[in-house]
Amino acid sequence: MALDAPARPIAPGVVCFRDTCNVYVLQSGRDAVLVDFGSGAVLDHLGELGIERVTDVLVTHHHRDQVQGLALARDAGARIWVPPVEAELVAGIDERWRTRQIDNDYDLRQDRFSLLEAVPVDGAVGEYRSHRYGAFDVYTLPTPGHTLGSVTYLVEVGGRRLAFCGDLLYGEGRLWSLAATQWTYSNVEGWGATIISCGVLAERAPDVLLPAHGETIEDPQPALARVPALLQELIDLRVVEEWNVAERLRQPFHPITPHLLRNRTMFANNYVLLSESGAALLIDFGYDVTTSALGTERTARRTLLWSLDGLRRDHGVERIEAAVTTHYHDDHVAGLNLLREIEGAEVWSPANVAPVLENPTRYDLPCLWFDPIPVDRVLPLGEPVRWHEYELTPYALPGHTLYAAALAFEVDGRRVIATGDQQTNDDGRSTLNFQYRNRFRVDDFVESAELYRALRPDLLIGGHWLPREVDDAYLDRLLADGRRTAELHRELLPDDVSFGPEGFGARIEPYRSVVAPGGVVTFEVLVRNPFDREADATVELVLPEAWTSAPETRDVALAARGEDTVVFEVRVGNERVRRARIGIELAVDGTPFGQQAEALVDVA
Repeated sequence: MALDAPARPIAPGVVCFRDTCNVYVLQSGRDAVLVDFGSGAVLDHLGELGIERVTDVLVTHHHRDQVQGLALARDAGARIWVPPVEAELVAGIDERWRTRQIDNDYDLRQDRFSLLEAVPVDGAVGEYRSHRYGAFDVYTLPTPGHTLGSVTYLVEVGGRRLAFCGDLLYGEGRLWSLAATQWTYSNVEGWGATIISCGVLAERAPDVLLPAHGETIEDPQPALARVPALLQELIDLRVVEEWNVAERLRQPFHPITPHLLRNRTMFANNYVLLSESGAALLIDFGYDVTTSALGTERTARRTLLWSLDGLRRDHGVERIEAAVTTHYHDDHVAGLNLLREIEGAEVWSPANVAPVLENPTRYDLPCLWFDPIPVDRVLPLGEPVRWHEYELTPYALPGHTLYAAALAFEVDGRRVIATGDQQTNDDGRSTLNFQYRNRFRVDDFVESAELYRALRPDLLIGGHWLPREVDDAYLDRLLADGRRTAELHRELLPDDVSFGPEGFGARIEPYRSVVAPGGVVTFEVLVRNPFDREADATVELVLPEAWTSAPETRDVALAARGEDTVVFEVRVGNERVRRARIGIELAVDGTPFGQQAEALVDVA
């Protein structure tokens, strides 16, 4: 892909090429050392600088926009050096693709934003020490945050200390991606690591920061101070609660009201609505707390039904008629198929949740249950549904995940909303529970707070905490925290070019598919415009050898910050293969963003 912008001088003998990332060229005579590599288009422009040979490529981190053209560097004879922690994500990525857990995935690290095919490397850079690459002495400083293994390269050029900091920061002290800094499902390690890395790098007193995306940062210290301060605010808006196992197992069900029960034995709360007819309606049904936290593999997750005997024994339940879902996560739905099989209960699901339950392999999402869950009744959003003497209304509730719903109903004279995992609410705190891979959007918690204010519930019942009495002060706090969360994201993310909290400009569905040798798969590609103006996007499939697509490329006009979907038909090769990777190469208004998305295909 040709570069549309000229090289930009940084320092004597140092220029930046705009590609899928900023590629920095350090020149000495007719030789050069590169920091990051992008698509490899830089090789076509070296002659303009009088450069004949690239001796070395130093990689700041493994993400595809940094290294997708790395095979071209190898073919050109350059030595390739990578961070020690990430060597297997470059040279060993084929095995990683074949073996990485996909079902029920709770690993939020962006390790899949890696090369589609492995490229051999010459070695790992030595951290906390200097080494000579070409004509340059380069000090490698570990700076985890954007990825666990990220490094910053410090080089003295023309009397100034240059810091090639990868995606630790974006220009103006922002972050290129917040999603990349969320490593684990409910904790904040990546944010904490970014705070520490900024502090450690500040102590090295660089004269200029050279990020992988964005502009040169000529005044590093304010930028290195601003991001940690904002991240600490985000950390303060989240807490990780501890579950009291003994309390949950003391008795199976606890009455919230005479006709609304909370199951105390479940890893994620299961609620029961009791009818005077002797029927029961369940809200979510995952697995027992004692059989859920041993790991995320199928063999480590088991659902049990023993607590349901308590409904018959203690609460006069004659039959379980249905279970309704708040969202698709495994700890809320894992037991639904067994519940249908043993109890004859139907599965009811809001319209925005049902497609994920029924076709989980279509989606690139965490926490997907291993098996499809057929939905017996799809509930339209915003429309009341009658069940015996009760009326339930589902409302879209994005935030914790895009595919979630609030369930509003009245029982025993109290207005109740089941909120799934939207926020924790212990100890009087209104902590917000978002994971970027769940498709979090900046204003989601503002919208949910406004929904609560409109519905005026007396009680919120959530997935991993005790029911919460609601008053005006609490609703005001939810709205204030939602607004501040949105403000922090807008302050931290780029305002000139941004794909939003998720950080990606494309998505492929189905994410996983199985096709016979020589068969055809249809892919829908969602494309986003990162600019606040109308723009034209070019989308091209990256395919294994001998595979073909129709068409080869698609052009689409996008509204400002808008998105659209394009369709490709791919004919696979005749060779049987597990998890063949296809990618999406994206450019918007001539700006290359690289291989923004991937999908996996089993040819069997």
